[in-house]
Amino acid sequence: MGHEILIKDGRIFDPSQKMDVYGAILIRDGVIADINTGEITAKDVTIIDATGCIVCPGFVDLHCHLREPGYEDKETIATGTRAAAKGGYTTICCMPNTNPPLDDESAIDYVKRKALIDGVIRVLPIGCITKNRQGEELTEMTSLAEAGVIGFSDDGGPVSSSRMMFLAMQHSILTELPIMEHCEDLELARDGVMNEGAVSTMLGLKGTPCAAEEVMIARNIALAEITGAKLHIAHVSTGNSVHMLRMAKAKGLNITAEVTPHHLLLTEDRVMRNTNSNVPFLEYDTCAKVNPPLRNQSDIDELIKGLIDGTIDSIATDHAPHALVDKMCEFGQAAFGISGFETALACLMGLVHNKRIKLNTLISAMTCNPASLINKKFGITGALRKDDIADITIFNPDKEWIIDSKTFVSKGKNTPFDGQKVKGKIIATIHQGKIVYKDEAINIEAN
Repeated sequence: MGHEILIKDGRIFDPSQKMDVYGAILIRDGVIADINTGEITAKDVTIIDATGCIVCPGFVDLHCHLREPGYEDKETIATGTRAAAKGGYTTICCMPNTNPPLDDESAIDYVKRKALIDGVIRVLPIGCITKNRQGEELTEMTSLAEAGVIGFSDDGGPVSSSRMMFLAMQHSILTELPIMEHCEDLELARDGVMNEGAVSTMLGLKGTPCAAEEVMIARNIALAEITGAKLHIAHVSTGNSVHMLRMAKAKGLNITAEVTPHHLLLTEDRVMRNTNSNVPFLEYDTCAKVNPPLRNQSDIDELIKGLIDGTIDSIATDHAPHALVDKMCEFGQAAFGISGFETALACLMGLVHNKRIKLNTLISAMTCNPASLINKKFGITGALRKDDIADITIFNPDKEWIIDSKTFVSKGKNTPFDGQKVKGKIIATIHQGKIVYKDEAINIEAN
């Protein structure tokens, strides 16, 4: 194999530059050496034939759970980064709800070291807002920033105390990093296992109202306005949340937001579908149990509108892998979360094929938009420019395949998309000029 990589005959698509051309990209020494709409000639080169494929910046995921340290039965940095590479991701940002949590420099250093040794793509840790994620005492945010976190979150749960969040926002300003908040009023959400509504009533399951999210979003917007802090809202799930964020952005507040693939694609009805049951509705599908819960179609419609008009900036997987035992139980006892790295692009392409969103909107939300939230010192551009680090994703937008969780690289096989026929497949992922994933169908040759 050559020491250079030539991607030829692909559709080069970079929303950050409004680039949509057919051509070739030459990678040398880990960076993009040339982008050309004509022919590029090179010797001692590995050639990737991207005919029929889109070549875009590597995907950036602002929100995932790698489980290590402490929950290696669910996922490790090794398995998680390989699963992410298979999904087209070259940069992933891991949440701090590990054991121990990522609340001091030693924990951050551990994740960074493990990622360098065991990982195949870039892992950027997110530090805790409060010590041990208990909501009682702030972490040393400046020290965490110096250790290399890209933001602060107690994800897995909210910072319930308004006073503590106010102080956290004030301190975060010194670091120029965002507060990345899981918005949930725990009193309103108490014991809820799915969306509160007609379906939860019919199934006899305790519901979580939309207001549990919306109350906390309203509080955090108010505090961000007072403090001037950078605020990023995680996994937005309701239409009213989108409306509040739209108004906040119209006021010029420094607020960004993300939405997950499953909240864009699935309604609460999915809880009722159990593909292993011959009797409808007598069993529930715990793979559709997620927090915040799947909502209804009107919420999905508003989330899509928010993505289109820029109210929602990014799509993040909230990849939450679990062991089989965590899901093979009663619905109320099952863990929240979906294993999302390996299905995100394929499932989301359904929105493009169905003309709900444009390809440009989707790729922006997975590349340049999330990259813009990450401090420039990390060198993540979400773009394809000469001399940029060669983080590149190649996918065939028209390749049909069937999702099979048994083939997942992730330890987490927990997906409500199992068995679904999709259209759009990752063909290759290149991180820092190295091919870290390639589909068996790809044509790669040495010249």
